[in-house]
Amino acid sequence: MKLYPLLFKPNLHTVVWGGDRLRPYKGMQPSEEPIGESWEVSAVPSSVSIVSNGPLAGQDLVSIINQAPDDILGQAVNEKYKGKLPLLVKFIDARRDLSIQVHPNDEMAQRVHGKMGKSEMWYVIDAQPGSYLYAGFKTPITEYEFKKRIEDGTITEVLARHEVKTGDVFYLPAGRVHAICSGILLAEVQQSSDLTYRIFDYNRPGLDGKPRELHTELAAQALDFHVEDEYRTRYDQEENRANLIIDSPYFSVRVTDVNQPFHRNLLKYDSFIITMCLQGDCKLGIRSTGEEIILKQGNSCLIPAAIADYDLTPLSGNSQVLDAFIDNKDRSLGHRITRFLHWTSK
Repeated sequence: MKLYPLLFKPNLHTVVWGGDRLRPYKGMQPSEEPIGESWEVSAVPSSVSIVSNGPLAGQDLVSIINQAPDDILGQAVNEKYKGKLPLLVKFIDARRDLSIQVHPNDEMAQRVHGKMGKSEMWYVIDAQPGSYLYAGFKTPITEYEFKKRIEDGTITEVLARHEVKTGDVFYLPAGRVHAICSGILLAEVQQSSDLTYRIFDYNRPGLDGKPRELHTELAAQALDFHVEDEYRTRYDQEENRANLIIDSPYFSVRVTDVNQPFHRNLLKYDSFIITMCLQGDCKLGIRSTGEEIILKQGNSCLIPAAIADYDLTPLSGNSQVLDAFIDNKDRSLGHRITRFLHWTSK
């Protein structure tokens, strides 16, 4: 298989809380449809990404991975996740508040649904003045109080509310209560799972005019009621540097603002790289093959692990990209040392 950075066809999702910013942000014609999510790179069976460029155009991402899992995912990722892409990335536009919700961890998700759990992170791309979101509890509560507050509609009174601005980052491990609220456009990186337990939805109808289902009992089992001192993630913000914003057991995420060509050699991670262009079109050039693609603002690509050594060049003065991958650096180093010892002992 010829390896090159994969671009994907639009994969837009209409939801009751969606807005009108995602289509223009992605360079598409605007519409009246309430688009809430753009699934940028997805191997979730219900909505798999379709390649839009090169010899593999028209093929779905799952089929492509199955043809060369080590080269595309990385050897360590392929072994750990049994040939499956472990991440899902999205752009999200909230014109109205999303439901208060929580996601199960891997153990509960596997036990109850036979699926992967869902930890995730948010990077705020744009926020209208006064916009806020919920992440975590601000005061300790019991499971009994949690259920009572759902019944009487006061659950938001015990949630930690955070006013947000461009560049804010929140990590949401499975079990943490959360909700994106109106006026926010953000990038989301998450485990490859579609499991969400809806806790409270403001008693509003869905697109079909019927109340949306709540999952109170499952949510109570999944919730982590522990109160943290700080829910917002602090990180360095230096130009022309890949700034680490999240380093979790499930994914690592870096954000890079560039105003000049920038070299990225990520082969040491033994992982695919998902690159989301948050601002300003850029060019990606693979050093080993000479392959080049144009990555436009509001779009994303998947760089196979075997060719994750590339140059990033802004095309309009400045570009900002977000990279998500699995950090297998220590394990990859161990593999290299083992191979070296094997050959030197002959």
